[in-house]
Amino acid sequence: MGASFRNVGEITELAGCDYLTIAPKLLEELKNSDAAVPKKLDAASAGADKQEKVTFVDDEAAFRWSLFNDQMAFDKLHEGIRGFAKDGDACKEMLRQKLRA
Repeated sequence: MGASFRNVGEITELAGCDYLTIAPKLLEELKNSDAAVPKKLDAASAGADKQEKVTFVDDEAAFRWSLFNDQMAFDKLHEGIRGFAKDGDACKEMLRQKLRA
């Protein structure tokens, strides 16, 4: 699971996930911590979850309406897109400067 973790607590809430992308600074914090990290996620307990499956296959309008009605999802998605675009622009500028040199 790739993510932009801001703190160790966000990581420990996903204890049991097969793969996580964790920044070196946070890995160091985890390494130096004596706090217990109990497993919170596993395949067996996931199968016991009775939440209704939601799918938007071939229904973009329903997806957009659902996203629009979830304020946090809407804000976070757009925050991520803006951040990605800003980082892309920064990378392009770094390349321009290196090519000029």
